[in-house]
Amino acid sequence: DALQAAILRVRLRHLEEWNEERRIVAERYMLLFREKGLLGNITPPAEDDGNRHVYHQYVIKAERRDELQAYLEERGVVTRVYYPLPLHLQHCFSDLGYKEGDFPVSEKLAGSVLALPIFPELLPEEQERTVEEIAGFYGRHS
Repeated sequence: DALQAAILRVRLRHLEEWNEERRIVAERYMLLFREKGLLGNITPPAEDDGNRHVYHQYVIKAERRDELQAYLEERGVVTRVYYPLPLHLQHCFSDLGYKEGDFPVSEKLAGSVLALPIFPELLPEEQERTVEEIAGFYGRHS
C-alpha cells in the first residue's frame, strides 16, 4: 500500500549505510575469531572476489553446533538456526520423493550452521563477549 511504500522509500535511502555498518561488524568478528584461534572450530561466512556480502545474517559453520548454541544461550548470547532442516526434507517438498541421505552436504550443513548476532548497532564489547564465550566453549569442550 501507499503508506508502506512511503516508509520503505525513506528506509531504502539508508540501506547502503546499514549494509556497510554490518560489513564492519563482520570484519570485527573475523578479526576476533583469528585472535582467539577459533578458525579451526568455526568457519565464518566468506566473500567471493568481486562480490560484497550484506551480512543480513552472520552464519558460521560450527563444530558441535547444538552444544555451542545451548552453551551460548546459558550465557545470554542469542543465536539462531534459521534453516534446521534442508529443503529436500521439508514437508512442502515431500511430493518430490527425496529422503534423508540424498543430499548429504546439505544435511551436514543444516546441522552445523549457526547465526550470530549482527546488526549495525552491535557494540564491539557485545561482539567481544560473544567471541569470548565461543572461545570458552571450545576451550572447555575440546
